[in-house]
Amino acid sequence: MVELDDETPRVGGTDGRSIYERALGEEFTALHPKIQERFGFTSADGVACIGRGTMEYVRNGGPHLLPFLWFGATHNTMFPEQNTAVPFTIRNYAYEDAFGRETVTWLRRFDMPRRRRFDAAMIYSEERERIVDYLGTRHHLAVDIDLAVSDRGGIEITTGPQRLYAVGTCVPLPLALSAQATVHEWYDDETEQFRIAVTVTNPLVGLVFEYRGSFEVEWIDCEAVPDAVRPVSPTAGE
Repeated sequence: MVELDDETPRVGGTDGRSIYERALGEEFTALHPKIQERFGFTSADGVACIGRGTMEYVRNGGPHLLPFLWFGATHNTMFPEQNTAVPFTIRNYAYEDAFGRETVTWLRRFDMPRRRRFDAAMIYSEERERIVDYLGTRHHLAVDIDLAVSDRGGIEITTGPQRLYAVGTCVPLPLALSAQATVHEWYDDETEQFRIAVTVTNPLVGLVFEYRGSFEVEWIDCEAVPDAVRPVSPTAGE
């Protein structure tokens, strides 16, 4: 296992701000109030945010990507199936991980003919001064995240450099082997729903994976985060 270094934050939310507010700073107040609420809770609040809705479509870049997507499905990241009107659930829990870092889960479920998951969790890295997204059930892939406020008052997430963790080592991935994701989540006042659009591309093959749709959220009491939402083997060192 990678040793926790001195730069890794022991407690990510000690100043009372969520990891997203820390990353955005004063820009956080420019977000729509519903987006501020959804991205503003911490492990100290004792709640979780559960979203349920429908993705208008889930699709990929074509048959040549199927081996890669099948491999992703074994780690609960991307998957090969495509469909329209896909029932969707997203579970966001905030907790302190085994290294004392404030963590927010992104546990997405797509009810295709075969149920699929896309699991991730985010921390705020003091060393990198940005959010780091850990993908998969085992958090095997670490991705730097940039945040911005959209003209709709939504939050825009763009991925940057990526690192693969395997057998206790960290291997930076070259751009050609990386998948770059853009995520836009905003609140639609007319429908009173959250909207989301996600696109994953690669500089060599173009589109890899994408989905778009809407959902409503329910806030539930959560004094103790279920063990099932935690990673199998959390990664340190960011």
